Amino acid sequence: MKLRHLASAALLLAFATPLSAEIRHVYFGTGGRGAKGIYRATFDLEKGRLTDAELAHEIGSPGFLALHPDGTKLYAAATQDNVGGVAAYHIGEDGGLEFFHFEPTGSGGAAHLAVHPSGKFVLTAQYGGGSTSLLPLDGEGRPGEATVTPHEGGSGVVAGRQDSPHPHWCGYSPDGNYAFVPDLGMDGIVIYRIDLDQPAIEKHGFAESVSGGGPRHMRFSNDGKFIYLLNELSLSVTVFSWDAAEGRAERLSTTPALGEEAKAAESFNSAAEILVHPSGSFVYSSNRGHDSVTVYRIGDGGASLEVVQVQPVRGAFPRNINLDPGGNWLLAAGADSHTVAVHAVDPDSGLLTYQRGAIIQVPAPICILFGPEAK
Repeated sequence: MKLRHLASAALLLAFATPLSAEIRHVYFGTGGRGAKGIYRATFDLEKGRLTDAELAHEIGSPGFLALHPDGTKLYAAATQDNVGGVAAYHIGEDGGLEFFHFEPTGSGGAAHLAVHPSGKFVLTAQYGGGSTSLLPLDGEGRPGEATVTPHEGGSGVVAGRQDSPHPHWCGYSPDGNYAFVPDLGMDGIVIYRIDLDQPAIEKHGFAESVSGGGPRHMRFSNDGKFIYLLNELSLSVTVFSWDAAEGRAERLSTTPALGEEAKAAESFNSAAEILVHPSGSFVYSSNRGHDSVTVYRIGDGGASLEVVQVQPVRGAFPRNINLDPGGNWLLAAGADSHTVAVHAVDPDSGLLTYQRGAIIQVPAPICILFGPEAK
């Protein structure tokens, strides 16, 4: 009898005890103004709460971060001894970072970096150097010597910003066959064909954006048929159709992130980051100066955008935003307020609601990267 009672009690306790909530490691890239390097925290995906941030590794200006496809390594566009390059880290079981290599880009500091889905190489975009660099990765994930590809020209529409090329982001087509580098100075996207055997990139095409728009970052629609390009200078999103067979992008429409009155109210406004919701139904972009996130509803099967909300970020100068893997939360990094604030995402409308009290201090955060699940 006692054994039966104990078994029944254990069964009831098992059903009564809630499953542990998923906790994710989160890493923050930073840029100057008191920041010492890469910071990290954990994020509770059930409650929408961040733990206090702590320094994960001290290194110069680790602005943007990227994960290796296997999830065990992290790369940062950083500087070491005043040389711009890629810093490589192993991610420990506790989420800690173990530095194991630094490799120069060969063209100065990088504004962005991205690891190819194959894990064979990493690309970097040098805003100041006007170039794209390819660094091969060996079997251990160690970056090798960079091959630099210069960009050429500038639209000249906005004086001082578009007199020369300024690559600002890099990423890949869903099939991994092409690389994309939006160039703020050239007013378009430089498209490269990828040779994985080398590995190497070769200039393939150019997708022209709006005049004076200043392309910054871009994302693909979830079905891979459309590109959403964020124009920094004009604070707008240009939609392109993407022909994967031909490797060609065709411009379709452009949607302003803010109205003219809202833009005029601030002495400085510029767009910074763009995201596509995991559902494929919504797009988000951040507005520096106005200090907000614009929410767009995707229409016409992906070919058009409609602004449905402009949400204050509860911080200053949101250079970066990111969605958790499930798309339930949006984190906004206030580079000037030294904050990261959490916003809940409505799954049906895509609208944002500030998660009151869910805000932490991070020195000059300019990149938010979700890492592996905390154990």
